[in-house]
Amino acid sequence: MGPIDIDYTPFDHPAVSSVMFHPQAVWTPPPVGAVDRLIPVADGVSISARLYVRDKQSPMVLFFHGNGEVACHYDDIAPKYIEAGVNFFAADFRGYGASGGVPSFSTMMADALVVFDHMAQQLEVDGYEGPLFVKGRSLGAYSAVEIAMTYPERVRGLIIESGAANVARMASRWGLEVDVSPLSEMIPAYEERLSSISLPLLVIHGEADELIPLQFAIDFYDSVATKDKSIEIIPGAGHNDLLWIGIDQYFQAIRDFVAGH
Repeated sequence: MGPIDIDYTPFDHPAVSSVMFHPQAVWTPPPVGAVDRLIPVADGVSISARLYVRDKQSPMVLFFHGNGEVACHYDDIAPKYIEAGVNFFAADFRGYGASGGVPSFSTMMADALVVFDHMAQQLEVDGYEGPLFVKGRSLGAYSAVEIAMTYPERVRGLIIESGAANVARMASRWGLEVDVSPLSEMIPAYEERLSSISLPLLVIHGEADELIPLQFAIDFYDSVATKDKSIEIIPGAGHNDLLWIGIDQYFQAIRDFVAGH
C-alpha cells in the first residue's frame, strides 16, 4: 500500500489544522554524536531530522514527536535511548524545526513514508546494519502507524507513546461529519488497515493522561491484530510528564521490546 490508498485531506480544513498543529521554527546545533538531516518531501520542501548515533550495529528507532515539540528538543533525552541500546532518529513535521512548508494532516501522513524511505536508504548507504523500529508520540503516533501499515515487511516493531491513532475519534473531536463522504469511506478503510497490523507492538501510556485517556490507548491496543503486543502503563503519569515520572520503567520497556525482537 502507498500514501494515496487513503485520502486524508478531509482533516486539512484550516480550522482543524490551526488547532492540530503548533509549529515551532526552532533549531540548534547538534550535540556531539548527533548528525542533522534535511529530507526532501516535495518540491522546495524538506523535513528536518536529527540522528543520535550509538553504533552502526544497533537497532534504529525512527521517532515522530508530539505537537508543540521539535526534534532537537530531544537532545537531553537522546542519551537514554543510546543507553537503551538503540540509535535514535527524530524527525519533524512541515513547519517544525528547520523544516519548510506548512503542516497539514494529509502531508504529515505522506511525509512519514518519504522520511522512512529516505532514512532507510541512507542508513544502508552509510553501513547501518541493525533492524528498524518506528515510534510515535501523541500526534506523531499517526505517522508511526502509517509506516507500520504501509511497510510492515521493512519494520521490526511499532512503539506508540501517549497516542491512540483513532481517525474516527479525531473527526468527532473536530466536529467533522463522519457519516458523509469522503469521511464515511476513509474511516472504515483506515480502521481496516489498522486492524491488519501484524508487527510486534509496544504501547506506553500514562495512567492519568488528561489529553488522551488511558482507555483510548487500550482501545488502540485491542484494535491491532498482532498477538505479539504489550502495554506499559506508567502509574500517576499524565500526557506530558510520563517520561519524567516513569523514566526507568519507560526505558526498560523500550530496551526489552527492542532486544526481544
